[in-house]
Amino acid sequence: MNLEEMIAEIEALGKTCNCGNNHNHISIETMFIGIDAFAKCSSFLLEKKFKRVLLVADQNTYVEAGEKLGQALRELNFEYSVCIVEPNKIGDVVADEVSIVQALLKIDNNIDALLAIGSGTIHDITRFCSAKTGKPFISIPTAASVDGFTSLGAPLIVRGVKKTFQTVSPIALFADINVLMNAPKEMTAAGFGDMLAKYTSLADWNFGRFIADEPFCPLAASLTKEALENCVDKVDKIAVGDEEGVRILLASLIQSGLAMLLFGQSHPASGGEHHLSHYWEMEFLQKKRHQVLHGAKVGVSSVLLANLYHAWFASGELLPIALNDRSEKIAEIIATIPKSEQIAALLKRVGGPTFPKELNIDEELVERSLKEAHLLRERFTMLKCYNIKLSQ
Repeated sequence: MNLEEMIAEIEALGKTCNCGNNHNHISIETMFIGIDAFAKCSSFLLEKKFKRVLLVADQNTYVEAGEKLGQALRELNFEYSVCIVEPNKIGDVVADEVSIVQALLKIDNNIDALLAIGSGTIHDITRFCSAKTGKPFISIPTAASVDGFTSLGAPLIVRGVKKTFQTVSPIALFADINVLMNAPKEMTAAGFGDMLAKYTSLADWNFGRFIADEPFCPLAASLTKEALENCVDKVDKIAVGDEEGVRILLASLIQSGLAMLLFGQSHPASGGEHHLSHYWEMEFLQKKRHQVLHGAKVGVSSVLLANLYHAWFASGELLPIALNDRSEKIAEIIATIPKSEQIAALLKRVGGPTFPKELNIDEELVERSLKEAHLLRERFTMLKCYNIKLSQ
């Protein structure tokens, strides 16, 4: 199944899903992964009758992909301008107010569309600007590193606090396979880590709907689970980092993003492990420490939570509401999460980190985040339930 067939099938399934939630229309017109992605992107811009576009990138992604895309645009005499998002004082490019304003200042009435050339951070900045200005945006991934390319959510740092804003999805996606294969290996490992995080996010989502009656969509859950299983089944190919492995990983990340887009929220792919990751990111910003790749953080935090959730349930120290008639169902939910050593072994296969200390996250920060990270989101995860028990 190609990517456009994937969209059509998800759209069709969405119309038959009777979960009771509103399913978003997937407005992505085309998606392509291949060697001539930039030429296809240029042709798409002409088909849309756009006159001028803005390329949003950082210094590295502009060198790796922006210049090549610019050449393809020049060959068609297509006008474009460039916004190179500048790093902060310690050299990190982050999706905060300063970066957003820098991009917004480059957008004028002559710009017809925005092109996000990069990975998660550049996409978050661009999609937020797209939503605020009404200019459509196109996704140009430069690494198979995150699942947010096709989703609605834009996690941004506002006054030092990580907040996710519901914005817009891209109208198209074009990924050059050579650019993806040449991306740093740690970014591919981060993408795999972002997929493995679905073990805990899906369990948290099932737990939240069972204990707290949170909104749930079995279709979005099954799409996410399928994408996760595809990655795990093909871990050896992903670890090699050749064309087939990178295609499998990016397609899985895209499918996870489409599940979030369909549901309209990040529940399918973001649970307690993402809350820990956001907490660590905020701490690093406050302490002016270099940021760590998102997928690396959520991969490590999934190992932590797999251990915590299994141990917590085995101890019998659940909330009174979850005892007796509910414990059997909760056991089924927790059984869907592999043991922490299994998740760690998968991460190692692709060369990813497995312990917080590998990310320079010390034990004190880990312990504090396990007690406080659940406060970042109004979501009834097992991490939140665990902390309610601790406070009683």
